[in-house]
Amino acid sequence: MGKVGGFLEISREEFAKRPVEERVKDFKELYKPFTEKNLEKQAARCMDCGTPFCHFSCPVGNLCPEWQDMVNKGEWEKALELLQSTNNFPEFTGRICPALCEGGCVLGINDKPVTTRNIEYAIIEKGWQEGWVKPILPKVKTGKTVAIIGSGPAGLAAAQQLTRLGHTVTVYERASKAGGIITYGIPDYKVEKWVVDRRIKQMEAEGTKFIYNTNVGVDLPVEELLNNYDAVVLAGGSRLARDLPVYGRELKGIHYAMDYLTQQNYVNEGKEIAESDRITAKGKNVLIIGGGDTGADCVGTAIRQGAKNVYQIELLDKPPLDRPQTNPWPNFPQVLKNNTAHEEAKVCLGGECKTDIREWNILTKRFSGDEAGNLKKYHAARVKWEIDENGKRVMNEIPNSEFELDIELAVLAIGFVHPEHKGLVGNLELELDGRGNVKSDKKYMTSKEKVFAAGDMRRGQSLIVWAISEGRNAAENVDKYLMGE
Repeated sequence: MGKVGGFLEISREEFAKRPVEERVKDFKELYKPFTEKNLEKQAARCMDCGTPFCHFSCPVGNLCPEWQDMVNKGEWEKALELLQSTNNFPEFTGRICPALCEGGCVLGINDKPVTTRNIEYAIIEKGWQEGWVKPILPKVKTGKTVAIIGSGPAGLAAAQQLTRLGHTVTVYERASKAGGIITYGIPDYKVEKWVVDRRIKQMEAEGTKFIYNTNVGVDLPVEELLNNYDAVVLAGGSRLARDLPVYGRELKGIHYAMDYLTQQNYVNEGKEIAESDRITAKGKNVLIIGGGDTGADCVGTAIRQGAKNVYQIELLDKPPLDRPQTNPWPNFPQVLKNNTAHEEAKVCLGGECKTDIREWNILTKRFSGDEAGNLKKYHAARVKWEIDENGKRVMNEIPNSEFELDIELAVLAIGFVHPEHKGLVGNLELELDGRGNVKSDKKYMTSKEKVFAAGDMRRGQSLIVWAISEGRNAAENVDKYLMGE
């Protein structure tokens, strides 16, 4: 423990954000990091618990108390070494992970938890700044070859681990750049893409090879993949978006969230988009369907594009402000989250308006449009969730609660169902689980010999920190398969 009783004296203080009026004019990062002195003080709040539930709550097993103690003592390089021993990409998780560690922080039982994510971010950024983050080269080359399909966080983690173990690794990516959802699904204001490029350069220096604009199973036959590599890791993500099959769904102006967010990221990197294909909220009334983080990303993007109004709706109940008894510590708190985009909406869509742009318990009934097939109206009703006589939670529509909104752009941010089956998965004839994900055994191997799966493709839509964990675990099992130990 860096400071005995530090948690009693020091209050939680998070990174300051750029003023709303400034940040909505661009897609640059939101936060202004603290000085080292501030961070060392925040690290002193860690109690160095006998049983660190932050470590238990983190899928990659980050040794949070240990490196926070080092930060408090000013031992930043040692903290970096320990952080990198469990997490390949702290610069990603430090920016966009929902901080499961903080949900399990013992201090959070009756106080605000330690700012673990901010400290993680600071450690890795100082490491880059000081030149401490360097390529880690393998001591020996094994002569074994591995193909990784997909360069999202799971694929990148597997690739880096296997390269460092001495295997010859090639990553295939169907997009023009690496990073997967971090590059093309997360808005730049949360992760600027130079952050990803910086890490890819390090991985290339370690020996990992990247091949872009290649859709394996379409551009590259799976037979060639199996013949040329000793092992294959599928890390293509869960890319099939959940649809909303209601009347009027085919109208122009209704889009999936990933199509919307990806296109804006392409625009940010300078790619030309034809006017007829451009998805923009400029001057429009915009509806975001889905109350999660992806929906909030769409809100922030719409505001930056110059939306006239933005509404965000969710079918489920409004989360409570405090933990209910059914959601005790150290489980991650299922409470109402106010995203930075919601702060921006209050100021930029109605002056000093104090109302929330979000509404809960809303059931979509249909869409309607004009004679040209353009979206014009959203029709919905309010619902109430109740417990029936069998103890099952059921949804009941509230009589006479129908309403409509004038809408020109609707974005569906209601999650993903499973990975795409057409192409790679189908051509490999892989067995699927009950949810349509690629089925694997405890060693991450699929129903086909030497083909492994990791990340959302295997476990379903999840968090970045789970993807990194999956990639690391898959790499360990691939290494055992190739080397026999």
